[in-house]
Amino acid sequence: MRELRGLLSGASHLTWETLATRVAKAAGGLARLGIGEGDTVAILMRNDAPFLEASLAALRRGAYAVPINWHFKEEEVAYVLKDSGARVLVVHADLWRRVPGAAAPGLSALIVPTPPVLCAAYGIADDEARVPAGAVSWDEWVEAQAPSEAPAPPPCESMIYTSGTTGVPKGVRRFRPTSVELAALRVLRARVYGYRPGMRALIPGPLYHSAPNAYALNAARMGGLVALMPRFDAEAFLALVERHRISHAFMVPTMFVRLLNLPERVRLSYDVSTLECVVHAAAPCPPEVKEAMIEWWSGALVEFYGATETGPVTFCDSAEWLAHRGTVGRTVEGAIVKVLDEEGREVPQGREGELYVRLAAYPDFTYQNQPDERRLIEREGLITVGDVGYFDRDGYLYLCDRKRDMIISGGVNIYPAEIEAAIHALPGVGDCAVFGIPDAEFGESVMAVIAPAEGAALRPEQVIAALAARLADYKLPRRVEIRNGLPREDSGKIKKRALRDPYWERTGRRI
Repeated sequence: MRELRGLLSGASHLTWETLATRVAKAAGGLARLGIGEGDTVAILMRNDAPFLEASLAALRRGAYAVPINWHFKEEEVAYVLKDSGARVLVVHADLWRRVPGAAAPGLSALIVPTPPVLCAAYGIADDEARVPAGAVSWDEWVEAQAPSEAPAPPPCESMIYTSGTTGVPKGVRRFRPTSVELAALRVLRARVYGYRPGMRALIPGPLYHSAPNAYALNAARMGGLVALMPRFDAEAFLALVERHRISHAFMVPTMFVRLLNLPERVRLSYDVSTLECVVHAAAPCPPEVKEAMIEWWSGALVEFYGATETGPVTFCDSAEWLAHRGTVGRTVEGAIVKVLDEEGREVPQGREGELYVRLAAYPDFTYQNQPDERRLIEREGLITVGDVGYFDRDGYLYLCDRKRDMIISGGVNIYPAEIEAAIHALPGVGDCAVFGIPDAEFGESVMAVIAPAEGAALRPEQVIAALAARLADYKLPRRVEIRNGLPREDSGKIKKRALRDPYWERTGRRI
C-alpha cells in the first residue's frame, strides 16, 4: 500500500500541496484583517488540521500564533486573549460556546466545526460541534480568500503561555531568528529531534503545549507525514505506528506508563520496528519505566532537558542513558549549562546547584508585558527555570530537585501560586498551601492544604467545586485537606517542605 504523505488528522488527510494552498489563502485573509509582523493570532483548539493551518498562516504573516490551552475556563481564556493582544481567534465550535464572554470587542473569531473524531474522543454533542448561526466559518472564510503573495519573513515561534509563579500566565515572546541562528537550529534539531526529510511523525500530545507544537510545525517542513492524535490512547498509538509506518514521535513519560500497562499480548501484537527516534522530555521519567521502553523499542528513545524559555540544552540517546542511568544527557553543541550556588558561583562536579543555561542558536525572548519577570531569572546572560541538578565526572547532567514552586503532572507545568490565589479568593479560607504529591501515572498530582478562617467551616468537596468554575480541570487539587493551621518560618513563609516531604520520603524521588 502506498504510504500517505501530508497532514493526517482523524479521517481528514491533506496533501502538502493542499495544505500550502490553504495556508497561503489564510495568510491572505489575515492580512486583510490587519494582521502583520509582530501581531498575534490566538488558537483555541484541540488537535486538528486547522490548528496547524492557522499557525502556519500566522507565521507567514510574521505574526505570533498564540495557542491557548483548551482546558482553560472562560476567565483564563479571557486573560490570555487580552494579555497577548490577539486580534484574531481561531476556535473550535464547541470551545467557542464554552467561553462566550472571553472575547473583547474588535476580536475577529473564525469558527472551526469540531470534527467527528474529536466529538467521539471527548463526548461532544453534534449540535455543539456545528458553527453557530451568524458566526464566521473557518473553512468558508479560507476558501473565500485570495492567496498571500508576500514573501514570508524568517519564522518566529509560537508564543506559548506558561503558568506563572506570580499567579498569572506569562507569554514567552521569542525574537525573530537571524540567518545564522536558523542554520544552527536546523543542525541542532536534526540531532535532538531526529528531523530528516521524509520523516513520518506522530503527534500524540496537545498542540497547545510548547514541545508538541514546535515539534509538529517543524516536522511539517520535512515533507513526509504528520499524524495528529485527537487524544492519547495507548493501543490507538500503536495501531497508528503500525498502519502508517511511523518513524518519529514526541512523547512524555505518562504515555510510556500507559503503554506499559497494556497487556503484553496487546503490546507485542503491533509492529513498531519503524520507530527510529522517539523524543521525550517535559517531566522526569522513572528509571524502571525508561528501561522497559528502551528494551521494547530497541533504543529508539532519546531525551533532552530544556524549557519553553531555553530550548534543548542537553541530550542523550538510549545507550548513553543505560550507561548513565537517570541522566538527562550531556550539554549539546552551542549550549552553556552551569550549576551555581546561592551566590552565583559555579559549584564543583558532583555537587548540586541551580541550573543556569543558554543556547546560542536559540533567539532570546521576553515575557509578554512582563519584562521584569524575564530579568529576574537571568544571571550574567544565563537563564534559569528553577531546576536543581549536578554533573557527573563524565559530563552527564542529573536533575534532582526544583527550586521554584512548580508541579509537573503528565508533562504539564502547574504553578501552585495560581491555584493558591484562587483558593484565597474563596469565602472562609484563612490560609492555604498547594504542592505536588506522587502519582504513579502522572508523576505528580496537585494537593491543597487549607486552614479555614476563624469561625468558618470548609469541606474539601466544596472547595474543589468552587475552584472548578475558575480553573482548568488539570489544575484542580486531586486531594484537599482541611487543617487548623499551617507551619510557618519565622519570616512568615509557609514551610511547604514540611507539608510535602512526608509524601515523597518512600518514593526514592525528590522534587
